[in-house]
Amino acid sequence: MPSTLHEKIYAVVRRVPRGRVATYGQVAMMAGFPRHARHVGFALRALPERSKVPWHRILNSRGEVSPRAVPSFDEIQRQLLEEEGIEFSPAGRIDLERYRWEDDVDDFEI
Repeated sequence: MPSTLHEKIYAVVRRVPRGRVATYGQVAMMAGFPRHARHVGFALRALPERSKVPWHRILNSRGEVSPRAVPSFDEIQRQLLEEEGIEFSPAGRIDLERYRWEDDVDDFEI
C-alpha cells in the first residue's frame, strides 16, 4: 500500500510545472488522500537521490520551505526555486497567490 500511495503522490508532484509550487496539503488532496499532508512529506523524503520528481516545488501551507533533518536541504530547495524564477519575501515566504499551481482536480487521473 505505501508504494501505491507514494506513486499517486509522485504522479501529482510531476505535474507541478516549472516556476510554480504546490502545498503538501494540495498534493495530498489531489492524490486522493485529503488531510494527509504529512504523507506527502514522507513520500518525498523517500525519493531516490537522482529522482526526476520535482520535490522542491512542494511547500508548507504558509508558502515556506519546511525545515529538513538533513542540514542545508532547505537551502538547496530555495535555490532550486529561485532558479525557476520564484521570489521569496524577506521573511522567507513565497506568495502562494502568485506562484501556486492550479490544476483542475476533476480532470486529473492517476
